[in-house]
Amino acid sequence: MNESLGLRERKKLRTRQALIDAAVHLFEDKGYEDVTVAEIAEAAEVSTRTFFLHFQAKEDVLFADADVRIDLALRVIAERGPAEGYPDVLLRATERMIANSWDGDLASGLAALRVRLAASSPVLQARVLQRYLAAQDEVAGALHEAYPDQLDPIGAAALVGGVIGAVSAATLAALARGDSPEGVRRAMRQAVDLVMCCRRQHMSGPRDESSCT
Repeated sequence: MNESLGLRERKKLRTRQALIDAAVHLFEDKGYEDVTVAEIAEAAEVSTRTFFLHFQAKEDVLFADADVRIDLALRVIAERGPAEGYPDVLLRATERMIANSWDGDLASGLAALRVRLAASSPVLQARVLQRYLAAQDEVAGALHEAYPDQLDPIGAAALVGGVIGAVSAATLAALARGDSPEGVRRAMRQAVDLVMCCRRQHMSGPRDESSCT
């Protein structure tokens, strides 16, 4: 835990992590649908009110790091260099999100648990899709605003959707296959490389698809 944080902030982070740990244990033991917020709070030894100070609903525990990743991507776009093109900025933003995932829910097993639970819960599946689309829209909007003369809203949405969609699909496939966290990270990076390679070939002329594999 970051020692530069004040005592109050460190306590908040410990409580948040205790709630995540309790929820993960209960979800694995009882299944997503049969776990209540009250049970999570009790297992973490806090009140239900305290739970709602950290999360809006029980499904939000499974996306504890997602908002952080989007903020990281938005920061990369906002702090871009004056001569930096949008492909490089999007690539850096994606790498930053992958690194955060590696340090967070890939290492903790939360990503794998989220995939397993969503496979059997329509409510959670809908939440996953909602978050995915909202994140994609937010990043695309920021990229368009950063490069309004080079990317219109459709172009920004298509580019961001291609990259994030590829990473998400590769992540799901790797997790479903039972890959290790390192294997999942490799799959994420391979997806980014494939998308960017195909984009470069599209811009330069006829594609040789074999060189993108």
